[in-house]
Amino acid sequence: MTLVSRKDIEKRIQQIQQHIVHQKADACIISTPVNLYYLNGQIFDGYMYIMPDKEPLLFVKRPVSIEGDNVEYIRKPEQLPELLKKHNLSVPKSILLESDVLPFSGVMRFQKALEMPELKSVSGFLREIRSVKSDDELAQIRKSAISHARVYKQIPSLYRAGMTDLELQIEIEYVMRKEGSIGSFRSFGENMDIYMGSLLAGDNAQEASPFDFALGGKGIDPLLPLGSANKVLKPGTTIMIDMAGNYTPYLDDMTRTFSVGEIPEEALRAHQLSIDIHTEIISFAKEGVACADVYERTMEMVVENKMEQYFMGTTQQAKFVGHGVGLEINEPPVFAPRSREILQKNMAVAFEPKFVLPGIGAVGIENTYFVTETGLDKVTICEENIVALR
Repeated sequence: MTLVSRKDIEKRIQQIQQHIVHQKADACIISTPVNLYYLNGQIFDGYMYIMPDKEPLLFVKRPVSIEGDNVEYIRKPEQLPELLKKHNLSVPKSILLESDVLPFSGVMRFQKALEMPELKSVSGFLREIRSVKSDDELAQIRKSAISHARVYKQIPSLYRAGMTDLELQIEIEYVMRKEGSIGSFRSFGENMDIYMGSLLAGDNAQEASPFDFALGGKGIDPLLPLGSANKVLKPGTTIMIDMAGNYTPYLDDMTRTFSVGEIPEEALRAHQLSIDIHTEIISFAKEGVACADVYERTMEMVVENKMEQYFMGTTQQAKFVGHGVGLEINEPPVFAPRSREILQKNMAVAFEPKFVLPGIGAVGIENTYFVTETGLDKVTICEENIVALR
């Protein structure tokens, strides 16, 4: 049974059809799992063929259980012209593809199979329409956030003196799965490999990573240089936990900070600054506000408190303070200084002002919010102060 409403699917198809006309194209081909789910409520190996004035066709490789008058089984894209002819359709002269995700070889194969049509990208448009959520999508994000909070509340009971950061992360992952976590962490773009989230303890939070997340971490293997380093948790240091809220197809994002026993006062002050920035942005960021302005207001507060050298890292500092969430963890918009995006009602965004203190670790929080006409509606309801593990 699909979790995507028929009403939402029809609206999305209409938006794609209008975009096909606007781009003066003949059709759009969708083949990536996330967009297939978004546009028809199920994932299959094959192609969704959208035309400006007809019901979409599904060209399916597998599974063999999909049925319907608009379903055709296919082995390879070279069969597309023959199958289009079967439906009294011409081979398109111009098509839209997900060109920022498909490999070059795949794009070229489509072009050759369809007798060298003109190729245009639909990827940016799809990410744009996905950034504004329907009521059903928002409800699923809120449901994920409730489960997310239930897991985080159990973290103090999982801690044992002398355990490593990796051991604690594994214990958290086990609770996540029991709570209903899907077990996947969907993300967009290159250098975004990760499993179920990130746990950064002590100075591991300073370790730079090639992966495009807010903070890095050494990781446990050069093949995945990110996150936990399999080091014993030390008293007087912090543990920043940023695990996935993947309890429905739609993700929320939440970070909370814990400490191993007592930590220095400077860490508590920096953590409170993160909370204060959230409080300021909740009323500042609303429908119609530029994302770049949200970043600039955040930086004003960081500079006012003379914390810029510790903000979003030390050896390598991230140049954003938040992002959209949805079917993927890193959707538009992005709170960055050069962003041109404007907040719209029903966007779901994660806001994460964080600080890294040498010798102590990372502090700060990340919450997921829904954008409204008057400000941000907090979705991730969980203790925000640092919780000491004993």
